[in-house]
Amino acid sequence: MLDGQRYSFSERTDNFGRSIIMPYLPLILTLGNSCLEVQGLLDTGASVNVLPYEVGIQLGAVWENQNVSIPLSGNLGQEDSRGLVVSATVRQFPPVLLAFAWTQLRNTPVILGHMNFFAEFDVCFYRRELAFELCPRSK
Repeated sequence: MLDGQRYSFSERTDNFGRSIIMPYLPLILTLGNSCLEVQGLLDTGASVNVLPYEVGIQLGAVWENQNVSIPLSGNLGQEDSRGLVVSATVRQFPPVLLAFAWTQLRNTPVILGHMNFFAEFDVCFYRRELAFELCPRSK
C-alpha cells in the first residue's frame, strides 16, 4: 500500500486463559478536550464500530445526553447502545471522525468495523506475517 503503515498482530489472553493473536490497532480517541490512547480490534465482520462504556466515560461523554439508539447484533445484541462520534488519530495519518455504538457493556474491546472505520481506511492483512497494513482511503 502506498504510504501505508504496517502493524503486527497482538497476543492477548481470552476469557478462558488461552493465548490468541488478533489485529489490534493503537489509536488516540478525542472528544472535546479529552484524549485517550486505546487499542482497537479490527473486525471485518462487524457492521459498526463499538465503544465500551468505560472508554466513553473517560472521554467525558454523558450517557443520558446521547439520544440516538444504535441496535447491535451478535454477542452484543442484548446490550443498549447510543451513537457517539469521536475523532480518531492513527499515528501519522490525519484525524478522522468515527461513529461508534457506545454500549453499556463493560467487558468488550474497542471494535473497529465497516461503519465507518473501513470506510476511512484501507487495510491489507498478511496471514503469514501475522501483520496488517493500513492507509487512509483516497477521497
